[in-house]
Amino acid sequence: MLILTPGNISDIAVAGKLIKAAGHIQRLIADKGYDADALRAQLRSVGTTPIIPGRRNRKKAIRYDKKRYRDRWRVEAAFCRLKDFRRIATRYDKLARNFLSAVALVTAIAFWV
Repeated sequence: MLILTPGNISDIAVAGKLIKAAGHIQRLIADKGYDADALRAQLRSVGTTPIIPGRRNRKKAIRYDKKRYRDRWRVEAAFCRLKDFRRIATRYDKLARNFLSAVALVTAIAFWV
């Protein structure tokens, strides 16, 4: 499932839909932008362990697996590699299916070489 959000809307707005569509996930690693009690509750209700650090302004500190969180850079590096291609970085395609096709093509080229 691919859901494109406008640049002025946070991705957490569609996180719930994506979690439902993904099926069973053991762990979800995300950055501080996804620190929300509602998202954590939804993840726990489907049996997923959230690995999301708390924001600095939280009154009660959130515990998370710091060792697993450090491995998040691998996913970030993959997305940075995809954004080296201008068509993906600027979202030229207006239709989600065309954008997904471009991502698939760029992924094949970027990680095959």
